[in-house]
Amino acid sequence: MPHALWPVDPSVILPFLVAVSLIELTPGPNMGWLALVAAGRGRTAGLAAVAGITLGLGVWMVASAFGLTRVLLIWPVAFQIVRWAGVAFLFWLAWEAWRGGEPGRDPVADGGTRQGLFLRGLTGNLLNPKAAVFYVALLPTFLRPDHGPALTQALVLGSLHLGVSVIVHGTIVLGASRVAVIAAGRVEGRWTRAAMALGIAVVAVWMAWETRG
Repeated sequence: MPHALWPVDPSVILPFLVAVSLIELTPGPNMGWLALVAAGRGRTAGLAAVAGITLGLGVWMVASAFGLTRVLLIWPVAFQIVRWAGVAFLFWLAWEAWRGGEPGRDPVADGGTRQGLFLRGLTGNLLNPKAAVFYVALLPTFLRPDHGPALTQALVLGSLHLGVSVIVHGTIVLGASRVAVIAAGRVEGRWTRAAMALGIAVVAVWMAWETRG
């Protein structure tokens, strides 16, 4: 009989939070890219990227709750398409970072740049198959048939995961932006762009390796 008060089994909440916290704290493409954005462009830009990443995770979560992400496991070609599109997108971001912007332009104060970082965070996470695999492989192990409907349980637990990801990613942004200000201030120029581009390229290679299956 379904539980009358709790949509999910209360006993799975703590283990689920521990599991997703460990996953989010494991170095990965999101973490590396956010640190680079925050260090190079500041806290506001980093938080805009966090918002995009969170929305991307939310899309994968809802798609998984309705069973749409299983196609990535049933049809390996789909997984590879998403995987390599994500890697290519990161390399494109690296090239864009290398090209840089107009001299003297403040990218953090430019609202369009914040919107662009939001969209890049969203796109990058929609093209990150690890997010889909997480919801397909891990989330169902915490669902209990004697509680609420599976869809409700998936949405509740998925929302908890989004909350954890915001805390972890936000902490990375605040820490990276603070360290950058203390260490070197807002340094601009060719070497800064080169370091940013190299860092994003490394994240792209990292993602290709981590999702090789």
